[in-house]
Amino acid sequence: MSREFDLDVSFDEGEPDLSKLTTEQLKEAVEALPEAIKSVARGVLIERRTMSDISQDLGIRQAELVTRLHRAKQMIAAQNPSN
Repeated sequence: MSREFDLDVSFDEGEPDLSKLTTEQLKEAVEALPEAIKSVARGVLIERRTMSDISQDLGIRQAELVTRLHRAKQMIAAQNPSN
């Protein structure tokens, strides 16, 4: 059985659901994030770029990108508890 690994796939189990935020709310929340995770969140959540593309642009490994994205999602969810 072939087991291929796609680096652009992340496992979202336990991730906050940000789908109820409007585009404007999401953009505002991303801009309020610390610089270290803002560029990752902007690239993935707003610009809809691939993780591979973003990690190459930022010069970080995809594992670090996934960690930063997870932190960003948690911070955004904490800023918007009713959503």
